Amino acid sequence: MRFSAMGKRTRIINDPSDLVPLLLAFGSEVHKRVFEELSSEWRTETELSSLLGDEKGVHRSLELLKTSGLVETKWKMPNPGESPEKEYHSSYSRIQANFVCTLEDLSELIYLTSMSDDELRETTEKIEYIVAKGNTSLSNLSRELDLSQAFIRGAAKRAESLAVRGQRIELSKEEV
Repeated sequence: MRFSAMGKRTRIINDPSDLVPLLLAFGSEVHKRVFEELSSEWRTETELSSLLGDEKGVHRSLELLKTSGLVETKWKMPNPGESPEKEYHSSYSRIQANFVCTLEDLSELIYLTSMSDDELRETTEKIEYIVAKGNTSLSNLSRELDLSQAFIRGAAKRAESLAVRGQRIELSKEEV
């Protein structure tokens, strides 16, 4: 690995559902390479796409890293006549997990991480529909969908259209 742990912070995870975007963020060679690049220096999405040759994969990687809270952003000062562009850099070099959960919940979260987007789409759409109607309580969603709260939290953390706010699931700001 080219990056150094010096001067970086430790990301503390207190909720087991935070593992979902984290495991997804390192679930492919492209995601891993994006993180490595961002660990060594500030990069724009365009620069990363050029380096790795996978525009869609780089975009997804950045979304996962943002969801995981593993990157920070700043605006790159453009040359005269150019538009400003966001630059990304890794925020953390270490993880500390500090939670207790049942093995059943952990197995659901790991299973959720391995599901394809197509396999998860129907469940995510059901959650979005119910939340859009005003039912945002995690316990109510769990009863109505007959899914565990851990699974719903993990699915919401994986979906770009949903956000977890304490014991509520909401539509993300981009979707409202």
